[in-house]
Amino acid sequence: MSSRRKFLQNSALGSAGLLLGKKFYSEQGIYESVNGQPVVISTWAPNVKANADAWKVLSKGGSALDAVHMGVQVPEADPEDQSVGYGGLPDRDGRVTLDSCIMDEKGNCGSVMCLEHIMHPISVARLVMEKTPHIILVGQGALRFALENGFKKENLLTPSSEKAWREWLKTSKYDPMVTPEALMDKKKQQAVPGQLNNHDTIGMVAMDASGNLSGACTTSGLAYKMHGRVGDSPVIGGGLFVDNEVGAATATGVGEEVIRIVGSHLVVELMRQGLKPEAACKAAVERIIRKNPDRAKTLQVGFIALNKKGEYGAYSLQKDFTMAVKSNKEEKVYQVKSVF
Repeated sequence: MSSRRKFLQNSALGSAGLLLGKKFYSEQGIYESVNGQPVVISTWAPNVKANADAWKVLSKGGSALDAVHMGVQVPEADPEDQSVGYGGLPDRDGRVTLDSCIMDEKGNCGSVMCLEHIMHPISVARLVMEKTPHIILVGQGALRFALENGFKKENLLTPSSEKAWREWLKTSKYDPMVTPEALMDKKKQQAVPGQLNNHDTIGMVAMDASGNLSGACTTSGLAYKMHGRVGDSPVIGGGLFVDNEVGAATATGVGEEVIRIVGSHLVVELMRQGLKPEAACKAAVERIIRKNPDRAKTLQVGFIALNKKGEYGAYSLQKDFTMAVKSNKEEKVYQVKSVF
């Protein structure tokens, strides 16, 4: 039995191929420029659906900010996606806590951390950016702010995610620093029950017809994490960074490692120095390895990036990371190059 992520990749690619009637999956590492035209990229193949909603905005001349906001709401509301929003795997106490951030072309940004009961944390993060003098709201404060602004409390723990959590409780083994592949029963090629930590954040960045960049990042975080744990996804400069003069980048994987190198900010600064997006992502991944080579072999981190020319690229620690792209020129999923 394949891992959930591989299953979703194959399902998304198969259905997308049928809908498009053309080759959808591209060879590893062959990226193209869209020459300054609207484009949206996101982490992971299943997020072709998220790109499609973002493209509805971009194709009509809408802003990159509105596009990424609309796009990431797709996995947030998908009960089958156990790593983002509704249906997300809970923490060790059985509570679904969400982290999200958004950033526009002017450097405005908003973030919520450890938010419960709200279907679309990205919308709350945007309100933090637009309606408050602050950047980050957390926990009960974030929830109160959401409720005061018309959001409704909902139960985000689906029956399937609750079942997985209760299975995990039988052993309560917590090892978030390993890849899903390391948690496979190699003889049976299936996930070890209750042990598959899911940390497949959606990060999305886009450029609109005006050449402006924005980005969004949202997740339910590591499965069965300690209550209150926050990774890189809602951290500006960690899981997401946008500089309209240069480009934008976002990350997925084990957030602690991304935070240690301020990963997305690093990728953007490397592009400022002249590196192409793929090279900048690779350099960031290599910095993680230099920090702790042994630890880096057992975990996954991936970066995707988009520069002001409309060029994009990605790189990851481990294989099987994918990037979804949508523009006037193409609609593809790329198998991303990796170090290991």
